[in-house]
Amino acid sequence: MGNCSKTLKKTNPDNFTPPKNKSKQTHQKPDPPPPYRKVDISDVLTPLRRLLSPATLPVVRLYGSPSSPATSYIHFAILYKPVTLMFIPSETPDFGFETPVIQYNADVISGSSVTILRYLDRKFPKPLLLSNWDCEKMPMVVTATVLHHKSLTWHLERMVTWSEDLATRGGKSRGDPVMGSGRMEVKKYAKSYSMLLELLLEHAQMEERLVFPVLEREDRGLSKTVTEEHARDLPLMNGIKEDIKTIIVLDTGSASCSDAIYSLSTRIKSLLENCKEHFDEEERGILPLMEAAELTQGQQEKLLEQSLDVMPSTHSHLLKFFMEGLQPQEAMLYLDLITRCTDKDRAGSIYRFLVEDNQGKRIEGRPTMGLLLKAKS
Repeated sequence: MGNCSKTLKKTNPDNFTPPKNKSKQTHQKPDPPPPYRKVDISDVLTPLRRLLSPATLPVVRLYGSPSSPATSYIHFAILYKPVTLMFIPSETPDFGFETPVIQYNADVISGSSVTILRYLDRKFPKPLLLSNWDCEKMPMVVTATVLHHKSLTWHLERMVTWSEDLATRGGKSRGDPVMGSGRMEVKKYAKSYSMLLELLLEHAQMEERLVFPVLEREDRGLSKTVTEEHARDLPLMNGIKEDIKTIIVLDTGSASCSDAIYSLSTRIKSLLENCKEHFDEEERGILPLMEAAELTQGQQEKLLEQSLDVMPSTHSHLLKFFMEGLQPQEAMLYLDLITRCTDKDRAGSIYRFLVEDNQGKRIEGRPTMGLLLKAKS
């Protein structure tokens, strides 16, 4: 089966329930550096607000029940598009439909999730939402695992670039009011790393408790090497945490601060390299063997639902952070997998983490994620 991430194609059904060594003295900045902050960073958002206010963007209205997973699914999809979203809570939309309804100009669209996504992709082609991954023969938990790898790799690469940028400045401020002083920026870095670390640990636990035991039942010792690699990186992960704590209390721009940031940059780069090697080993040599385990459809769905239990933070307050590491098509595919393996109530409670702010209010009426991604590219 080869690399799992390259063997996937369109999987959305036509109903809402989808188918089941750098010198220490130089600290050279990479040229050109990829962005290391989230897509709604000030250097993207500020000029964007000047040029494109919500009033100048196409307005898409979404009608539906706030408690419905179908409504939250479509709500999240629209956030990727370069539009202004207006959400109108309605248990029974006024268009004669029971499913969520979107309205754009004179168009009123309802029906299955794939019908609505297809319409959105036709009207607003970038970015596309419908997946072209080929998941028909691949066990669902393998697809989910590969998506975990993609998100974790993206976040690690972002942290590496960020640490290298900090090193070139000796921890001094970039002059960005969003990031604040040098010490404030390091605290933001610490928070971001803490979230990433939690994702990494939950992912490893999911593999050890759910994926690897399936393979071990078929061939004892098959996953021994990759399990050992999980434990190998724990001291490195903890070392990064200690480096960050040290940097926070040191004087910005001092020699000791520069040394600590250099140590941080070196460690996080090593963690990235180890993880990429580990993920590649799993995707080429371990995960393809799950197909030979011949799990039934019911067993696959049960295994994937158990992963929601084993990874509680990933599927609650860290879900939005996790999704940032995926392309829009990959993010929608991940939601398809969740929809497929669990009941509507649980799916709805998970999806709300993506479409509500910290006060439980629906996200709407502003330039959306898709516009920011377009500006970023």
